[in-house]
Amino acid sequence: MARVVIVGAGIVGAACAFYAARAGLEVTVLERGAVAAGTTGAGEGNLLLSDKEAGPELDLALRSSRLWSELGEELGNEAFELERKGGVVVASGAGGLTALREFAAEQRALGVDSEPLDRAQLLEAEPHLSPAMAGGVFYPGDLQVQPALAAASLLAAARGLGAVVHTGVEVTGSVLTGGRLSGVRTGAGVVPADHVVNAAGTWGGQVSARLGAEVPILPRRGFILVTEPLPRVIRHKVYSADYVANVASDNAGLELSPVIEGTRSGPVLIGASRERVGFDKRISIPVVRQLAAQAITLFPVLAEIQLLRVYAGFRPYCPDHLPVIGADPRVPGVLHACGHEGAGIGLAPATGELITQLITGQPASVDPKPFSPERLIGGLA
Repeated sequence: MARVVIVGAGIVGAACAFYAARAGLEVTVLERGAVAAGTTGAGEGNLLLSDKEAGPELDLALRSSRLWSELGEELGNEAFELERKGGVVVASGAGGLTALREFAAEQRALGVDSEPLDRAQLLEAEPHLSPAMAGGVFYPGDLQVQPALAAASLLAAARGLGAVVHTGVEVTGSVLTGGRLSGVRTGAGVVPADHVVNAAGTWGGQVSARLGAEVPILPRRGFILVTEPLPRVIRHKVYSADYVANVASDNAGLELSPVIEGTRSGPVLIGASRERVGFDKRISIPVVRQLAAQAITLFPVLAEIQLLRVYAGFRPYCPDHLPVIGADPRVPGVLHACGHEGAGIGLAPATGELITQLITGQPASVDPKPFSPERLIGGLA
């Protein structure tokens, strides 16, 4: 039985552990902090198809969406707080609406369900939305989970299949025998392994360097605003069409686009900001004000609502905007599963499944080549 060490107990590491354990592999998860203590715990839990343009990431997202539904049936929707709320993307003007509908048509041709909404239909879907919006597109396949709960539930399921999870254990290096990985070094000693999966999220670049197989994963900071509990005044995940462009942008400076959604417990979550400032987690009051102002532009009802708190997190950013998933040829036995940026929660199941298929030699559910770390190695030389 192959011994697999997974570095990181966020949602991607948890999914890798679950699928590897279900395939009969001997799985050990090593986490330097607590479960979901990094990017996963600072996420909103969005499982999106609506923001994915045609290409490899959309293929991975479509597979992952099916797997999330299967996981809900297998483990119970309540294990993740899986909610089929759907997403509404809005455009403020005629030009933006035309571009949005063209984008949705391209996605529909690839299997993404969507429905164009005119102004009246948009207000029927979201009665508190500003009537100034020109129209939008409804994506019924956009889902929501509670991310920390989802990671914990997947790890619990993996434990039930024989996996072992150790928190408070940091991986400091690799152990090689004959040029191939034979274990990982930790502060608590060496853990034997035939394969190690770098699922360290935003810290995947640091972990990869320790393993001798560096990949360029960088932090991209974002803030989320949390309001006082409200009745369900916002029915879906609602965001501006500008959000898609910001996700795909290479700009290191501040970018903002309104993303607003209600939660089961009542508070409204407001994002989204993106900026590359290293691991600086300080709250920026000017950014918070801009996010709040953008939210009020979409939903004027929020102007009188109390803001309870603001928290920051880091998205694991890869320069070409694709996650790094697969075996690293520089150190046989090392695999990467990181660099998902803001889509890690949505893409986690397909990532875990693909990593397991690559380890076991089973046919891949999606083409692994676009995600291979080999594409990045030339730029690291």
